[in-house]
Amino acid sequence: MSNIVDCNFSQSGEGPGLFLIHGIGAAEDAWRFIVPKLSEYFTVVTYDLRGHGNSPLTNKNFTLDDLVLDLERIREKTKIEKAHFFGHSLGGMIAPAYARKFPDNTISLGLLSTVAARSLQDKKKVLNVIKKMETESISKTLLTLTNRWFTEYFIKNNSSIVDRRIKQVIHTNPEVFLNVFRIYAETEMISWLKDINQPSLVMTGENDLGCSPIHNKKISTELINSKLVILPDVKHSILLEKPDETASHILKFLLNL
Repeated sequence: MSNIVDCNFSQSGEGPGLFLIHGIGAAEDAWRFIVPKLSEYFTVVTYDLRGHGNSPLTNKNFTLDDLVLDLERIREKTKIEKAHFFGHSLGGMIAPAYARKFPDNTISLGLLSTVAARSLQDKKKVLNVIKKMETESISKTLLTLTNRWFTEYFIKNNSSIVDRRIKQVIHTNPEVFLNVFRIYAETEMISWLKDINQPSLVMTGENDLGCSPIHNKKISTELINSKLVILPDVKHSILLEKPDETASHILKFLLNL
């Protein structure tokens, strides 16, 4: 039986439920620039994944299914019967996995800066990053991660935001960080995305190498009912680098369902 964790969460706004799920080594504040806009129309719930932010650290070897059940526990606590579930990066895997397990609770989905249909070479690249973190330490790979997440222009002109993101990674328990990175590396959704019936927004950055437009086009094609958006001139961290554009596309999608 799964060891469900009662994760830290926050709730704001009024209207239909909208759950926002962050990625690897981040926290609920990944959505801080977007929540004020979304909470004008929705009851927005953000939370820290287990072992992240202010959520408890229990066992360090958990699975995607465990993360799905943690999310369901939060939904139960909020007493929101049906909701929209939007996730970024690893969160973009948790959201559709949740919809697959709990379809009756899911109105729509957002798969933001996530990946499916990886080639063997794609997967090898991600696993090599993990191997490097295991052998050389996570801190020594931060420059690589930072350059994958943010554009050079943003790094140069928004050091406080970038530094805050780096500190989140450093402060995440290394075993937890590596575990969620493995979940991200080893999860392959392409074979079951066709089972998702809910309307879905698929969005990524034009220059995101790991979660590329090519991968996201394949995701969008497999989903029965999806809208694909490619944000120009941005890499992986669309929530922090392009929050206004990201929020605008989310609202346009949700308000036109």
